[in-house]
Amino acid sequence: MFLEQRFKIIQISLLILGLFLAWFYAQHQILTGDQTQMLYKGYMGAYKHVWINYGNAASAVGNVPGSMISYVVALPVMLYDSPMSPMFFLIFLHLASYFLLDSVLKDIYKTDVRLIFLVLYWLNPWFLFENILYNPSYLFFFSALHIWTAYKQREKSSFVYSLLHVTAIGLALQFHYSWIILALISLYLLYKNMVKVNWYGVFFGTLVIGISLVPYLQTVMQNNAIIHHADDTGRYIGWGGVHVYPVLKSFLYWLRYGSFFFPNKLIASAHFDWLGASNFVQMIFVYGYKALVFSVGAFTIYISYKANRYFYTLVKGKLFTRHQPIETKQEWLLLYVFGALVGVFVSSVLSPIIFSYWHLIIVFPFAILPVVIYLKEYGQKYMPKLLIFIVLYFTFINIMGALDSRKYSINTDYVQDTKAYIKKSVTQ
Repeated sequence: MFLEQRFKIIQISLLILGLFLAWFYAQHQILTGDQTQMLYKGYMGAYKHVWINYGNAASAVGNVPGSMISYVVALPVMLYDSPMSPMFFLIFLHLASYFLLDSVLKDIYKTDVRLIFLVLYWLNPWFLFENILYNPSYLFFFSALHIWTAYKQREKSSFVYSLLHVTAIGLALQFHYSWIILALISLYLLYKNMVKVNWYGVFFGTLVIGISLVPYLQTVMQNNAIIHHADDTGRYIGWGGVHVYPVLKSFLYWLRYGSFFFPNKLIASAHFDWLGASNFVQMIFVYGYKALVFSVGAFTIYISYKANRYFYTLVKGKLFTRHQPIETKQEWLLLYVFGALVGVFVSSVLSPIIFSYWHLIIVFPFAILPVVIYLKEYGQKYMPKLLIFIVLYFTFINIMGALDSRKYSINTDYVQDTKAYIKKSVTQ
């Protein structure tokens, strides 16, 4: 009862904390090729009305199709001319992703589960570390829109929700090739008869996405080099399945997303040189920090494994049966999560590369759900203290990530660095 009464206050407080951490990350991001590709495309559109109709270079298969990467930088800059404008838009999309996901959980669970999810999603370093101007950072919103529109159609078809569902997949396509995972989830939902589709909505959604890709297709006809990687690796579709290890690594990432074993770019790159202390003192801090984060990470990998085993016991026997009725809303949600796992498996089999964590970050919101449900069942006795510890630990890791990691530095000023880059590359 206490939690029911105070949930709104707790929710707002934690959302404000997450927004502050997101802003702190954004301020201290180190400009690399990922950001400069987006900045160049966006500012060329905003300042010179030259629209580049293809996205960032991908790992092995050329540039991402479509113009959306140009628009998500250019339009915020055209509304208010500041390097922070695209970042505020990105943070807004992250906030929207939380509310879409919470809307689904609110219809299924009580506030205890919503609070666990709020902490494990909104404050999670896996999530906040992506407050950086590069294409995978936008995928959380499309994941959330995908599950929200699917959930809305579990009993009744809707033109609007079917259109938005297809749009979520089509827009994700214009940011990252992991869009195929969302498409595979949709196919699994259709196979399982878990959604009532409005085919007019699907048609018009496909039409909208097709029209948005016309400028890209025209560009390809003029310059087909953008669909090929600069370095021909000789790899092929299906390379991952042939070599097996890429598939195993993808499943390991699924477990890591549910754990506190965060990316090495976040936890393994701290040097503590900003302390201004001697090399010996810095070394003590470096090894102490690594001992902490890797110990907690290893322990929580085990918790994530147990959570996924529990998740399997809840849905086994129902994973591939087509006409078996879905008895509860939780069962629908868990089968959707399994669909995401199927998407990870198929995409890793088809992939011509070995995935890194950002290649699969699109499933992060779904990968933490088995852990959320596991903690609901087995962590109730320790929940208040456990959540307080997690909030404090996440806050500490996030501050460290923004101060001293591979992608962020306390010595970096994103706004000034961006202004200098734009002056050199766009306005001169």
